[in-house]
Amino acid sequence: MSDMRYRILVADDEEDIVKIIRFNLNLEGYTTEEAGDGEKALEMAGTFRPDLILLDINMPRKNGMEVLKELRKNSLFDKTLVLFLTALNDDQTEMEGFNLGADDYIVKPIKPKVLISRIKSFLRRINNEEEKEIIRINDLIIDKGKYMVIYKGNEIILPRKEFELLKLLASRPGHIFTRQEISYKVWKTDEIIDDGTINVHIHKVRRKVGNLLSTIKGIGYRFNI
Repeated sequence: MSDMRYRILVADDEEDIVKIIRFNLNLEGYTTEEAGDGEKALEMAGTFRPDLILLDINMPRKNGMEVLKELRKNSLFDKTLVLFLTALNDDQTEMEGFNLGADDYIVKPIKPKVLISRIKSFLRRINNEEEKEIIRINDLIIDKGKYMVIYKGNEIILPRKEFELLKLLASRPGHIFTRQEISYKVWKTDEIIDDGTINVHIHKVRRKVGNLLSTIKGIGYRFNI
């Protein structure tokens, strides 16, 4: 996955530092934006939707700790990485940052090459997690994290149960899933869902993605290889 995909917000009130950081990030192909105070950082986080935020602590209007508290209250930023960049080099502040949900704590002065290496390391983790969340089978792509299905280049809208059913069957192509397995993993119940209900959902999915799913009479259902 290209680094061009990743967006990084640099939130710091020291303009010279921001310029140096953004220059180096842009050289690496990252898309960047900046914020000079805490309020602006929260505003930019909402509109820019960064994958990673470099966050100073001592900023006007809202400090970095306050910004992080707000971010971690919002589920939109559950997967957003937050790295503190600060001149505060004391254990208590560092511990407070990690307790609030910071992913790293970097003390100024900053060495650009070291900073870039740390950022790349964190973003590789995102990439690895995202790869685990995506199923690709021929013309079908299932993005589990975004609840998105793309078939033959077109996005397919599936209600949650249909999505969960397709995701389950596609997780093991050729494997026959019994009604009991499907009931537990899709409907989250130990009671076996009747054939009629499952068949209705299978039929609805087939109408949208073709004959990728088969009913094995008396046994269960499978994703065709």
